[in-house]
Amino acid sequence: MEALTLTVGDSIDKLFYSFDYAIFSFFGSIQNTVFNYIAKFFTTFGDENFVIPMAVLGVILMCFKKTRKFGFALTFSIVIGTLITNVAVKPLVLRIRPYNTLQADAAYMGWYTFAGALSESDYSFPSGHTTAAFEMAVSMFLVFKNEHKKKIAWVFPVIAVFTMCSRVYLMVHYATDVLAGMVVGTVAGIAGYFLMKLCIKLISDVKPFTYLDRVDLGKIIKIKSDKIDSSKIGAALVGIFVAVFFVITFVSSASEGGDSAIRCAYNGDYDCYNEAKVDDEDYPAIDGEYYCKIHWKELMGVE
Repeated sequence: MEALTLTVGDSIDKLFYSFDYAIFSFFGSIQNTVFNYIAKFFTTFGDENFVIPMAVLGVILMCFKKTRKFGFALTFSIVIGTLITNVAVKPLVLRIRPYNTLQADAAYMGWYTFAGALSESDYSFPSGHTTAAFEMAVSMFLVFKNEHKKKIAWVFPVIAVFTMCSRVYLMVHYATDVLAGMVVGTVAGIAGYFLMKLCIKLISDVKPFTYLDRVDLGKIIKIKSDKIDSSKIGAALVGIFVAVFFVITFVSSASEGGDSAIRCAYNGDYDCYNEAKVDDEDYPAIDGEYYCKIHWKELMGVE
């Protein structure tokens, strides 16, 4: 089974090599310092350290009647996208990151180094960052569009597209990785939206679920004032929550990569440039050496 699944990643590499490399060449040709920061800014939208708080935010929004649609759609889409990409497809395809497979290519390694030499600790296909960006973007686009807020709705897919492009610009994903992530994220976002509609209908019309419709923290913390609009305060708090976690994640990720990165100790078919899981209880050192998720599992015989 392992040989078969490994062949999937290798086959994708061979089948789409010309296409993937042409996209790398394009982004390599436009690289500059300003674009590096822009790419790192947008890639933050798909970082797990940002996505996890967004899932928590979704759960919180479920507890308020006015924002329940947003909460259900956001949470469902993140869960579905994560299960498809990280739990199902990545372990099945086993595609190795381009900064490992293209180490002999001087041009690519020059682009990769100039972009910051970032690294991840898992497989490449599909792109988890792109999946995350699109699952959130599509679900929120559909909810906002349904709420007749079309101008706001279009902001989300635009951010998702830039996030997708940033992963290739930073040279940590093939173009085919991000396109697959876009498909998975879009499917997850649509599924999350329709699951939200189903849940709203259940708690509104179907017993015994209707008792859940009474759950509304807004009634408990409602601000009674003619001068204060509680809905605007709520929107502001959500905005602050998102901004704070985005800034924290961006500041942390902006300093990653380069010579300061701790790389996986694996040295076999290639010198693994993946991020090593340092001081992680789930991935303890092996003979004093730290490895990425992939090679730690291989060395420990973990499926």
